[in-house]
Amino acid sequence: MSYSLSRRLTAEFLGTLLLVCTVVGSGIMAERLADGNVAIALLGNTIPTGAILAVLITILGPISGAHFNPVVTLVMRIKAELNNKDAVLYVLLQIAGGIMGTVVAHLMFEVAPIETGIKARTGLSQWLSEFVATFGLLITILGFVKYKVDSVAYGVGLYITAAYWFTASTSFANPAVTIARSFTTTFSGIDPTHIVGFVLSQILGALCAYFLFSWLLSNSETK
Repeated sequence: MSYSLSRRLTAEFLGTLLLVCTVVGSGIMAERLADGNVAIALLGNTIPTGAILAVLITILGPISGAHFNPVVTLVMRIKAELNNKDAVLYVLLQIAGGIMGTVVAHLMFEVAPIETGIKARTGLSQWLSEFVATFGLLITILGFVKYKVDSVAYGVGLYITAAYWFTASTSFANPAVTIARSFTTTFSGIDPTHIVGFVLSQILGALCAYFLFSWLLSNSETK
């Protein structure tokens, strides 16, 4: 079934809102309950994020493709699955939904609706982590879409759960989420001045994943 643009945009807005609300909200809850144990706090942040991704992709994927991520939209545009106008609108609604997700999480935990992030996340190790996290996310999506499309929601959820722990950046892997997390000073936040390095690394990781997997998944017999 083909859904109208307004429905697809609503799905992207809602999905990104709920994703960021889960990331920020679970981060606040985990930090408050962990009593200073950062490992426990990170675990409390990880499990809800992976779980909500599986749910959101399952229920909203049939409507909009469940991108919730500008670099996923970029790759789908390159694959000609979206036109330029729709791709731009997807990205704008993802960013807006992400920011609203931070606001909603803050309100639930009696935090000021909008704050300026202060958590330092910069440097080569962080940028490499975001490249690797996003590269892995995109090859997960492309691989599951190719071979096991009915399970893509679980593949993405499991990948992000793992990537929280094997990347130094805790796997943002999403420009909209990165921007949204710059509006919180809580556990999941990021200093706004560090957004550019993250986003550039995410874009590069996504493009490398696309070009490698375009070749790797090709049926061509040519070398």
